[in-house]
Amino acid sequence: MARTLYIVRHGNTFDKGDTVTRVGARTDLPLSTSGQAQAEALAAHFGPIAFAQAIAGPLKRTRQTAEAILAGQAAPPELEIGNFLREIDYGPDENQPEDAVIARIGQPALDAWERDAVPPPGWRFDPAAIEGQWQSLFAKLARSEETGPVLIVTSNGIARFALTAAALAPDPARHETLKLKTGAYGIFQLAGDGSVTLNDWNVRV
Repeated sequence: MARTLYIVRHGNTFDKGDTVTRVGARTDLPLSTSGQAQAEALAAHFGPIAFAQAIAGPLKRTRQTAEAILAGQAAPPELEIGNFLREIDYGPDENQPEDAVIARIGQPALDAWERDAVPPPGWRFDPAAIEGQWQSLFAKLARSEETGPVLIVTSNGIARFALTAAALAPDPARHETLKLKTGAYGIFQLAGDGSVTLNDWNVRV
């Protein structure tokens, strides 16, 4: 029997009128006011789902989103912290406004990142290692005696490698890139034979 996995991106860290920057592994911002509202909307949306396991990245924005979702559960599992779910390191573009990032790397490099998860020059992470960690997690969850649904809350840079790790891609008719929007999620099915199926991607409540 397949096990259902929900991969959620944290809520907003900026509100309308704020200067939006590229927030990575070294920038530990909490949820903004609108981000907290997104987390509460996710909690209401997922309320009927009895999560058997919940894992979040170590940064404030992912932990706060996961905690809000679990607060809406009748019998929430204990929140686990997965260090590999920490956002990627954007190198010299860390905490820089998007126009400055594009000026440094160029729009084609940013497009390749959004479309194919190709790291722009200077960003500090290992795609193959992240994919390997996702593959190990998929296998571990699929082999577990627990069969209930799993909640994972992470960041945009990490979430996309769940797709590439399983050689999956969003439906191009509905989704243009690998990106998860803030407060959005994807649904995977993990089968006992090791196969991973994507049911949906970039769903917002």
